[in-house]
Amino acid sequence: MSENQIILFSLFSLFAPLLGFVVTVILGKRFKFMYLFEVAVITLVLLASISVLFVKLGYLPDTKIVSEFAWISLGNLPILGDFNLSLGIMIDNLTVIMLFVVSLISTLVHYYSIAYMKGDPRFNRYFAYLGIFTFSMMGIVLTHNILMMYIFWELVGLSSYLLIGFWYEKKSASDASKKAFIVNRIGDVGMFAGIMMIFVTYHTFTFDTIFENISSGVLPFNSDFWLTITGLLLFCGAIGKSAQFPLHVWLPDAMEGPTPVSALIHAATMVAAGVYLVARIFVLLTGDALFIIAVVGALSALIPATIALTQNDIKKVLAYSTISQLGYMILALGVGSFAYGFFHLITHAFFKAGLFLGSGSVIHSMHHEQDIQKMGALRKKMPITYITFVIFSIAIAGVPLTSGFLSKDGILAGTYAFGLLTGQWIFAIVGFLVAMMTAFYMFRLVILTFHGEARDHHKFEHAHESPLLMTVPLMILATLSVFIFYTANPVDAEGGWFLSKWVKTPTTVVPESARYSFMVSDANIEEIAHSEKIVHSVSYSEALHHAHMPAVFLSLFLAGLGILTAFLFYQWKKLNADKLASSLKPLYNFSYNKWYIDEFYDATFLAFTMALSRFLAWFDQTIVDGIVNGTATITRFFSRFTGGFDTYVVDGLVNLFAYVSGMFGLILRKLQLGKVQAYVVLVIFSLVILVFLFTNLQIG
Repeated sequence: MSENQIILFSLFSLFAPLLGFVVTVILGKRFKFMYLFEVAVITLVLLASISVLFVKLGYLPDTKIVSEFAWISLGNLPILGDFNLSLGIMIDNLTVIMLFVVSLISTLVHYYSIAYMKGDPRFNRYFAYLGIFTFSMMGIVLTHNILMMYIFWELVGLSSYLLIGFWYEKKSASDASKKAFIVNRIGDVGMFAGIMMIFVTYHTFTFDTIFENISSGVLPFNSDFWLTITGLLLFCGAIGKSAQFPLHVWLPDAMEGPTPVSALIHAATMVAAGVYLVARIFVLLTGDALFIIAVVGALSALIPATIALTQNDIKKVLAYSTISQLGYMILALGVGSFAYGFFHLITHAFFKAGLFLGSGSVIHSMHHEQDIQKMGALRKKMPITYITFVIFSIAIAGVPLTSGFLSKDGILAGTYAFGLLTGQWIFAIVGFLVAMMTAFYMFRLVILTFHGEARDHHKFEHAHESPLLMTVPLMILATLSVFIFYTANPVDAEGGWFLSKWVKTPTTVVPESARYSFMVSDANIEEIAHSEKIVHSVSYSEALHHAHMPAVFLSLFLAGLGILTAFLFYQWKKLNADKLASSLKPLYNFSYNKWYIDEFYDATFLAFTMALSRFLAWFDQTIVDGIVNGTATITRFFSRFTGGFDTYVVDGLVNLFAYVSGMFGLILRKLQLGKVQAYVVLVIFSLVILVFLFTNLQIG
């Protein structure tokens, strides 16, 4: 397969889901089985993505393929300068790996949904929405410039709004879709501001050209500080889309959408877009920006993990787990562990999608029951779902022989190495603490759902294993959660093909004064544009090497402690969870009520917004409408006055003159006799009068 064929296959992967959406949404009402067209399209997209993945990683691992065309060319404009915009695609190792992940999980969700959504009155529309979402994600993955990424970024927001609120007749679902849409817009405003700063400075949106300019010393406002601000503004988009603190509140509510949607959007693809964005702009992030990103990642890993400890809704537990794992990825990128952050993005996509689909299998079997307190003993009724769910759980807990163990331990080693180099140990402490909590709440979920005795006997009696269309995707994802697909070494992925051949940390392009102290300073533009060079100095590599085994042993100990504690509480009942919750009631309530963050937002930002809205409504009704209505009243008064003046004065005078004229006319008409003799007499009489008057005047 040549480079041109790779481009054609990639373009097919991009636009085929759009075709599926258009055809399905138009013909879906007319043809009952139109969803099969969308399923067939996404299957072909998967085959095309696998072909591109195989050729690119197998034969062209060090080649970056770019194809672009001029979209808008307006020449040299006043203020904006040379205004030429290009659209195009860039195919490198990150692209083809993400292309495969998105297409695979989307395909599995399509097939899974055939059984899960059976009987839904809007069946075809659901599949059409899956198509437009896949198209949007493919656009984010394939783009070679930040503007095109932003366009597809907003399309992802639209499609997620449609899918989260798919059952819009439920108020909770419609509210959740609006909440997700609005919260994401908050982050997107910051991202858009960052994009505008990029364009004002470099007059381009293309990644490679931007990086070349920064490497040449061209910075926003000629300042390291403003380069930091630009990177953080772009990162705002990731905070919203990847549900990072403090914009994480939309994702748990988004569980109101169909469960396959949760697997597609909120586990593997949409929320991964933010991490993918940070990976794409990683080389322009300064040390200060990366540190703030690490802080956000640490908070996003810790806070949701503490909340997941006490949640009873099976999908809510997984939702907070997703936020926590995304925090891990952002934390890894923030401390400079680029490769492991991206590695965890891929491994997490498979086992978390499997967990959501597994929860969907349970919910489907339990007649839409989601409370794990009402489940139990389901491993007897659902053996395939149980076995795959356990595999996914040990993967996310970081148990050896799983992909999650490799990627999570790499992240923990990165935070450990960061502590060795900088003395900032808080990130390592948070990372290891979250690892223990993750193991605990995941096995709490497994035990309460599948072990013990049935707590709702009526639903348990009717529970059964899901059909093959739902269990086969679980088995595929469980298989991909095993270490062998990423490295032959079950303990360390560093020497495996995924990290040594396919994913390497790119060279930073920021000035030395703005880098972490352990970043190299010998970058040049040719290496940045055409190769993938390790960003860290030997000291960081040595620190990472020394940190690996301590991180492995410490994470295994903490993960084992978390799993053991879960069994002590919920399986063997050696410890009483209810008694502990009662003794720690304030902490339990704090966790169960999600740190009261939603309540805080309701009492502050939402209350302020509502108060401002009410004030503006009052101002509009009282002041603006008052001025308008007052003006209208005055206008009506003057209208009535001028109307009366016209009626009684002007018309009165006119009518008076007419009346007087008429009166004289009536009088004079009496004199008009129509006889010549009478007229002669009157003339003579008039002459006599005139002579008399004239004579008197003369005498006087």
